[in-house]
Amino acid sequence: MAGPLAGLRIVEMAGIGPGPFCAMVLADLGAEVVRVARPGTAHDPNDVLARGRTVLHLDLRDPASVQQVLALVEHADALIEGYRPGVMERLGLGPDVCLARQPRLVYGRMTGWGQQGPLSHAAGHDINYIAISGALHAIGRSGSAPVPPLNYVGDFGGGAMLLALGVLSALFEAARSGRGQVVDAAMTDGAALMSAMMYGMKAAGQWNNQRGENLLDGGAFFYDTYACADGRFVAVGAIEPQFYALLRERCGIADDPAFDAQMDRDAWPLLKLRLAEVFRTRTRDEWCQLLEGSDACFAPVLDWDEAPLHPHNQARQTFCELEGVLQPAPAPRFARTPPGAPVSSSTATADAVLQRWGQPVLAPA
Repeated sequence: MAGPLAGLRIVEMAGIGPGPFCAMVLADLGAEVVRVARPGTAHDPNDVLARGRTVLHLDLRDPASVQQVLALVEHADALIEGYRPGVMERLGLGPDVCLARQPRLVYGRMTGWGQQGPLSHAAGHDINYIAISGALHAIGRSGSAPVPPLNYVGDFGGGAMLLALGVLSALFEAARSGRGQVVDAAMTDGAALMSAMMYGMKAAGQWNNQRGENLLDGGAFFYDTYACADGRFVAVGAIEPQFYALLRERCGIADDPAFDAQMDRDAWPLLKLRLAEVFRTRTRDEWCQLLEGSDACFAPVLDWDEAPLHPHNQARQTFCELEGVLQPAPAPRFARTPPGAPVSSSTATADAVLQRWGQPVLAPA
């Protein structure tokens, strides 16, 4: 196994969305992730989040299957699960049982609402979790309803990434203390944490509750997207004075005194209309020739088909292909312990995994 996490053994309880994404990231970085899935779960190469695992098909209603999971837990470093609170306990795989078998185990739990709290047992999705953090309210255009930011903020950023960080942090601590622990990663907590800068700016009087009227939410004319002559879009983020000056120069508005008022919020709506007129005079490709690669903080807005073809993404090999499916490559990059290319998932038995780990196979029931 290649990658900085080579040698790490993780048991993943199969789920949807953020749990598999967390497991994929850990597997991409070299951890050996053994996924426990329901019998009959077919391999789907389009399920990018399932890459890089050894899959065990086990019916956890069968006590013998539960014992197989516990046998793996006994020799694993971590377990991650994303079920509602109490589900793992009812299966006989709760933290108390697992930590009794492996005291150094890090038991990662990820849910939308967290393990405790008035909403902890309620159903929900990303949009609900980010709604109570303040993040959803802040996303969208002025005068319009909040816009769901796909499921990046709750599921993947505030949930999966926070779980990965929590598990790795607890593993670091366990290496010193010899003791495992439970990691409670709630998407509500994570979405709130990701909003830390905005809460700080609000406390400083630099951000308000008016959606689409702030520096980074599309309120500023120099930090927004604009339609071009061909109907495609570009993104501009020229905040710093020197970058803004270059944007003005290359857009031909350096001598227009109206644009001197960069930080005058009262002028933003009118200047946004003015800058929109400027960008409608050329196609997106023409603007790329003029601005891309400069310090004007500019980029074309690419769709799912265009992004893998962009020269920068190709130079960095940001995307790869696995089983005929184009998908993002592992990240981040490591100078000395780079991960290998992603691999397909494969099926195995608990005995096969235990043998690979140099452990005795299970005794016949």
